[in-house]
Amino acid sequence: MTEILANVPVVTTPRLVLRHIARDDLDAVYAFHGDPRAMRYWSFPAWTDRAQADAWFDERGTLGHSREHYPWGVERRDEEGLIGALTLFQIDRVQRRCEVGYIFNPAHWGRGYAAEALRAALAHAFDVLELARVEADIDPRNDASCRLVEKIGFRREGVLRERWRVNGEVCDSAIYGLLARELVACNR
Repeated sequence: MTEILANVPVVTTPRLVLRHIARDDLDAVYAFHGDPRAMRYWSFPAWTDRAQADAWFDERGTLGHSREHYPWGVERRDEEGLIGALTLFQIDRVQRRCEVGYIFNPAHWGRGYAAEALRAALAHAFDVLELARVEADIDPRNDASCRLVEKIGFRREGVLRERWRVNGEVCDSAIYGLLARELVACNR
């Protein structure tokens, strides 16, 4: 039997499927979380042991019982296997807000997959979950990720200085926010 990380809805786009992450996907999850290029600007270092993927899966499954979150695996419609992951988390229904995070295997960078998946997740956040705000925490040195969210309509709202310590390096966080009413209709 295949264990599933969380009961998340399937969301499709012209090229992608956002779906649950199963234990069978953990080799792919390990591949992108273990890649130093993909993890360069994360708040924790690249994984070095496949067991970290199992621990991540187990922790996320436990979190799902106490807090609402949507951890999607992202795969191409024409090919099975995860190329990335995108999560809506820290969902606060009272305040109508959440955070978003994403990671993609570097072999799939530069093809617009992250933008397509992010737009689909935002449509779900605003239209289905009826949230009013989505936030993204991005290392300001990560130009590609900053450009991605800005292209979609997020606004840079500030910088939290020396917020993270990863591999002995002190890193800042650029905080981006997008309000439902600011999402450009063509982005949906």
